[in-house]
Amino acid sequence: MTQPSYAAQSGATGQGALGTVLTVLFALACGALAANLYYAQPLVALIGDDTGLSPSTESMIVTVAQIGYAIGLVLLVPLGDLIENRKLILVTMAANVVSLAGLALAPGLTMLFAMMLVVGITSTAAQMLVPLAANLAPAAERGKVVGNVMSGLLGGILLARPVSSFLADYVGWRGVFGLSAGLIAALGLAGLILLPRREPHGERSYAVLIGSLGKLFMRQPVLRRRGIYHAAMFGAFSLFWTAAPVILLRAPYNFTPSGVALFTLAGVLGVFAAPVAGRLADRGYTRIGTIAAIATVIAAFVAALFGGVSLAALVAAGILIDLGVQANLVFGQREIYQLDATIRNRLNAVYMTTFFLGGAIGSALSSPVLEAFGWVGVCVIGIAMPAAALIYFLVADEAD
Repeated sequence: MTQPSYAAQSGATGQGALGTVLTVLFALACGALAANLYYAQPLVALIGDDTGLSPSTESMIVTVAQIGYAIGLVLLVPLGDLIENRKLILVTMAANVVSLAGLALAPGLTMLFAMMLVVGITSTAAQMLVPLAANLAPAAERGKVVGNVMSGLLGGILLARPVSSFLADYVGWRGVFGLSAGLIAALGLAGLILLPRREPHGERSYAVLIGSLGKLFMRQPVLRRRGIYHAAMFGAFSLFWTAAPVILLRAPYNFTPSGVALFTLAGVLGVFAAPVAGRLADRGYTRIGTIAAIATVIAAFVAALFGGVSLAALVAAGILIDLGVQANLVFGQREIYQLDATIRNRLNAVYMTTFFLGGAIGSALSSPVLEAFGWVGVCVIGIAMPAAALIYFLVADEAD
């Protein structure tokens, strides 16, 4: 089967370079792949009960997936600057299907954590698709195009929690990952037909390519700063969404998994932040937008302080956290994609790796902090993370 080539489409502009059908496929595939990292967040207590994990270590299930994602960002995503993109994406998606099936069938903790790690690694196919979309877009509309594709990715992240909570009541936590395997397989088959080929012009070896990632982090101040800003934001995001479902399952709320699903729907509103942030960035409002996004998350955790006794405060916090984090993500991506068009996969890899490590720290902290210091302890750390990012942003901006 002859596939459309990137070169053949390079003269197109804006979203026309992708086309409506292909844009929808990019968005759906990114969303489904990213969702794999978040299905477990509201299910950690259920998985822990089924597998014998203690309450203080349950959040490690989410942490392992995020660590795997960071590994994939470092070792797999940069290959998009070296080998043909379509083949790389489809092979990675196929491996993702296999690992999801293995996770659904895992007989014990060793297999559970091993498959969760591989699910995280191979879900980085989403971050191979985003730079491909950016490469198909003209510079003047890159923020809009990336924002549209990121809407799908963020939609997957935000819908993963309510979908997994709801489905767990009917098919169990294993069924959630089994269904995800089927969805990724279907999207992979669609990609086999629709994804365009793109041959990068990389001439470096794989070892040199990977070795260049650390140098990029050190030599590109915009990349380094944006990664650190969002690491703090994503750490707060992971902290909240791993801990909040746990307290909802306890007194005074005593929610069922379906009740947790309804709560997590509050975060879905965050999907609307991506396209708005992309358009604001295209118009030159990145600085004020970044300040507003970080301040929104700080305000959210202040509201969340009352979440132990007020469901309304907890819902408001969830909405604001997702809005602020998703907006800041797009502002950051718009900035780094302006740096060097020839190495976008590596720039994206460094950016995503940096902030996913922040997310892994946030999710790892959630269970032990919740057990030791309660919900107020979670909120105090949640305030401190974006507050540190805001101080760093203002100091770094003033230094420029």
